[in-house]
Amino acid sequence: MRVHVLAIGRLRGGPESALIDDYLTRFDRTGRALGLGPARVVELEDRKGGGPEAEGALIAGARPKGALLVALDERGQTMSSPEFAASLSRWAEMGTRDLAFAIGGADGLSPTLRGEADYLLSFGHMVWPHMLARVMLCEQLYRAASILSNGPYHRGG
Repeated sequence: MRVHVLAIGRLRGGPESALIDDYLTRFDRTGRALGLGPARVVELEDRKGGGPEAEGALIAGARPKGALLVALDERGQTMSSPEFAASLSRWAEMGTRDLAFAIGGADGLSPTLRGEADYLLSFGHMVWPHMLARVMLCEQLYRAASILSNGPYHRGG
């Protein structure tokens, strides 16, 4: 199952970019045997400043045809890391070929895109900068692959 992180905005190097690269490399290595990956980040930029609706259209256009869409949104469901891992495993077992995660810009996702999502996922009640949300998602992808492969990375209960 290929994983696509569809994100508004561009990271221009720096520590966040290095963390994303590291976690996705680890995810690809660990997830390969589980049928997970490869994973990639697709950066999208709304140069005209059209806000969440325009950004939603960019995300929708970058979404692979038939991809299951998980939108990161503060109104979404929270889950533990093992629950997230179980969701990834379930989606892969269902034959999902492409899994797309949508991360909006500073003003969040449009109601239209949220309505089109197959699942709404939240990282908790706190609001996180969209650039950090990328890092957190990529870390959780690697953690999920580690959990599913019984690796040592995840030590939570």
